[in-house]
Amino acid sequence: MLLNSKTRPKFKFLTSWILATFRHASKKVDKNLLKQMEDDFQKLADSKSKSLLRRHLTKEIFDKLKTQTTPSYNSTLMHCISSGLCNHDSGVGLYAPDPEAYKVFADLFDPVIEDYHKCFRKTDKQPETAFGKGKDFENLDPDGNFIVSTRVRCGRALKGFPFNPCLTEEDYNKLQSEICAALKNLKGEYKGCYESLSTMDKCSQQKLIDDHLLFKEGDRFLEAAGASRFWPIGRGIYLNDAKNFVVWVNEEDHIRIISMEKGGDLGKVYDRMVGGVEALGKQLQFNRDERLGFLTFCPTNLGTSIRASVHIKLPKLMNDPEELKELSERYRLQIRGTSGEHSEAKDGVHDISNQRRLGLTEYEIIKEMHTGIKGLIEAEKKAKSC
Repeated sequence: MLLNSKTRPKFKFLTSWILATFRHASKKVDKNLLKQMEDDFQKLADSKSKSLLRRHLTKEIFDKLKTQTTPSYNSTLMHCISSGLCNHDSGVGLYAPDPEAYKVFADLFDPVIEDYHKCFRKTDKQPETAFGKGKDFENLDPDGNFIVSTRVRCGRALKGFPFNPCLTEEDYNKLQSEICAALKNLKGEYKGCYESLSTMDKCSQQKLIDDHLLFKEGDRFLEAAGASRFWPIGRGIYLNDAKNFVVWVNEEDHIRIISMEKGGDLGKVYDRMVGGVEALGKQLQFNRDERLGFLTFCPTNLGTSIRASVHIKLPKLMNDPEELKELSERYRLQIRGTSGEHSEAKDGVHDISNQRRLGLTEYEIIKEMHTGIKGLIEAEKKAKSC
């Protein structure tokens, strides 16, 4: 079932019912929901979807998991797969409604995690946190010929709360309150102000969105996963005075901690993010699993949850998609549009980031990203001389 103008109202009502009713309900899966899940599973199975969900949600696994629920929040398989069932063009199509889902629905999550993160098997374990020093990484583009800007972010979930599909309106407000209390204590280069989306005017919001500082509502993949409920309650943005350190509250994860600046000094940007994470970690309890590392709403962000990215111009490589694809696979990089996932490139600028977040330390991930971008720039220079 693809989400279009005709199916959106029906699906929005369906997801509101599915995703909002199980927290305090019986642990037995409702028979109407079960029927809906079975019908939509068959549509996905019959489709030409290339999502990881379709690849790994076999009939055997579906039948095994379709009546299961998580102990604390009564999340169902439908909470996990609703986005992928609705959007057959998903890359992954799977989300965790609460931390327990990774174990209750492990027969589905584990193969998807191994497939996406490349060889992280169910017997593997995320290494302990090791940030290292950003000064080890030289500026990738000191002359500013290729890299427009650099950013490094990570996601965090607070202990004692589920993820978006199971959060109540009260939960959103409580999360915002606890996170804001911690943000107010940030000092030095991190000092800034928090503003709630509930009180921010539309013009200010759009300006921040245009400047790539603020998230926005309307992503159909997240909406179908139950991440837009009670919008904009509990959502907001913290921005430091220099506007190079941002914290998003209750967008996809409870917290997204982001460091950014113009140019290609990845090490400097990374150090700023690390300082912010450590400062907030002294005040807030983050949810970290012994095997999977920091737990997040989307399984692609598990482990370190770090995504380092550059907005970069590589005109020769962009005109040779096969070469670019080979290089991105070699260096384990992900290529997106200028505004992130599911967006188009603008003015020849692409967003390129590390693909892996799991199975490596934070330092190793930044090193892998640094090596990859350096390799792309070298390939671009060679292509120009041909």
